[in-house]
Amino acid sequence: MTTTLRIVHTTGYNYSDPVSDSFNEIRMTPLYTSQQLIREQSVTITPKPWSYSFIDYWGTHVTSFELHEPHDQMIVGVTTTLDVDAAPSTRTGLTVADTAEHEDALNEFLGFSPMVEPSEDLLTRTREIADNEGTVDEIALAVGRLIYEEMTYESGSSDVTGTAAQAWEARKGVCQDFSHIMVGALRSVGIAARYVSGYVLPKKDAEIGETVDAESHAWVQWFNDGDNNGWFSFDPTNNVVPGELHVIVGTAREYGDVPPLKGMFSGQASSELFVTVRMTRLG
Repeated sequence: MTTTLRIVHTTGYNYSDPVSDSFNEIRMTPLYTSQQLIREQSVTITPKPWSYSFIDYWGTHVTSFELHEPHDQMIVGVTTTLDVDAAPSTRTGLTVADTAEHEDALNEFLGFSPMVEPSEDLLTRTREIADNEGTVDEIALAVGRLIYEEMTYESGSSDVTGTAAQAWEARKGVCQDFSHIMVGALRSVGIAARYVSGYVLPKKDAEIGETVDAESHAWVQWFNDGDNNGWFSFDPTNNVVPGELHVIVGTAREYGDVPPLKGMFSGQASSELFVTVRMTRLG
């Protein structure tokens, strides 16, 4: 099954006083893949900046831009229309032992950082699952279900500086936290895992032409196929295998590698971030 979606992501900053210079990067452009066919795409930035685009180390499309005129507001808008294929992830018989020969190639998705390092409690429980389950997929799905069952999604309960260990201790967080927790847990038992940044249509039964409020979203992929360089996707926030309602923007080690907007400005002003994401099912 294929679904056609339009995504309008608007973000930026309001400044308390005019700022003279601003340097920014956005990662809001969905990937073109065998499951994602981009029909139309546009990027608008106000005030009009000097800009250029490139593909970063992780394969994410980046637009970098600079503003060198006084401004008290910066607005970025990315509109994408695309077809998303519901081609499911494929489960395999790969075991953790089988993945050892791929450790060098996957080392960036096996290490810890303060953002994803699991707490001792989760380490213990993940090891117990790994001891009792067989394949990489069986272990990872069991860990994903554990996180879904024990964590509570609570908007605003954390920010981008919160760690996986803090969110697990509180047993609440947002999709970024769910994904960081799962990435760290899988890596702790030798399963290469990466963070996925993107979007998900929150209303599964949205009518054709219906526009709904959405948000940037995050989920997880783990390596499960040495022969075909395959990755299995799972959304621990919603306890689902992503399909035609999930749209990938980028994959990397953690959120810090794929933030939708980051930058800096010169001046004494304070800044306030605003974000809206609206998704329309077109077919």
